[in-house]
Amino acid sequence: MRWVALAWLALPSLALPSLGMAQADIHAYLARMDANHDGRVSLDEYVDYMGVGFRRMDANGDGVLDASEMPPSPRQRGAMTWQQHRQNLAATFRRQDLDHNGYLDSHELSEPPH
Repeated sequence: MRWVALAWLALPSLALPSLGMAQADIHAYLARMDANHDGRVSLDEYVDYMGVGFRRMDANGDGVLDASEMPPSPRQRGAMTWQQHRQNLAATFRRQDLDHNGYLDSHELSEPPH
């Protein structure tokens, strides 16, 4: 989970909305993630959008964030692969998918993961 937060710290504009976010802002946030414009966010769309931070930090493009590519952290434990990061994002997606339909709507995106 710390890796997801790490990516959000690297790109603050990608952070999940706060609970006080206006409804229009929540819909705009969903629209940025909703690549196929169907009004909901699939796991693939979520991973593509939320994975931007990882891809930007992966300076050499090898699919692994090593210590030299990550901001300093007191809890840093070593390298993180894209696959590990994707698994973390998928777990977060599943926790946010409150109705378990495989998609996130604006309400689910506005809630913190459970």
